[in-house]
Amino acid sequence: MDAAMNLYEQFEPRTDCYFFRIGSHGQICCHGRNYTIKKRMTAEQVAALTKDAAFVRVSSDCYVNVSKITYLSGDTVYFGEGPALNHMLSVPKRKQHLIRQSISHLQGLRISV
Repeated sequence: MDAAMNLYEQFEPRTDCYFFRIGSHGQICCHGRNYTIKKRMTAEQVAALTKDAAFVRVSSDCYVNVSKITYLSGDTVYFGEGPALNHMLSVPKRKQHLIRQSISHLQGLRISV
């Protein structure tokens, strides 16, 4: 129980979640490796999170963490590694193009650092 509380208290969406959905009243639902965390945020925090370059908007309420994508296949984006490759999300082709651009941009930044 203590480990679960630490995960929730120290949770950072940019580094810990694969994708998140925005709910009503500033509640976000973050999906990670083996958990789903619902957390309330202020309007400013939600705005900062949705404008973060690490996330790409794939639907009206869903944002994907580009750095956590393992691969894209067909209409699906996959997250995780090996046996943990259990998270997938359906994404339209036109949004996959944006994801590929973001991945290229992110890799370009890693190479130049």
